[in-house]
Amino acid sequence: MLQIGDRVVYPMHGAGEITGMEEYDVMGQGQMKSYYVLQMPIGGMRIMLPADNIDKVGLREVSPTDMLERIEDVLKGDPVKAVGSWNKRFHANLNRLKTGDILEVAAVLRNLALQDRIKKISSGERRLLDTAKQIFLTEMVYVLDGTMETTEAWLQEMLRREE
Repeated sequence: MLQIGDRVVYPMHGAGEITGMEEYDVMGQGQMKSYYVLQMPIGGMRIMLPADNIDKVGLREVSPTDMLERIEDVLKGDPVKAVGSWNKRFHANLNRLKTGDILEVAAVLRNLALQDRIKKISSGERRLLDTAKQIFLTEMVYVLDGTMETTEAWLQEMLRREE
């Protein structure tokens, strides 16, 4: 059971904090449904998640700090060489992001960021890179207990490669 103040990750959206619980009459049928209120740190987005649907949407706790070394290893690791058309790569990367696993998100972010340095990526992959970066940074702000600015600087350092 989630509590107000819990920090959680919502796949494809990123991390946020449970700020409340609200009840609404769904479609005016007289049936009250409970919703968790998830406040996202970027853009002030507020998401209402049905309490009885939490397991199905893949909501999970923010990664513990003891995952930091594994996350850094993924970011500093060798990128997977891009093969196939951009469309196939796009769908493979999208499926990895949908898992909500921070290590998968980190791998997609690393691969696309480094691929973009070598040869500019397609506009579709650029949007996916931006999405992966947002998802990743919102969670890492909580893991590192930092600000968006310090977390972004940390990420750039992790992705730095000798030319």
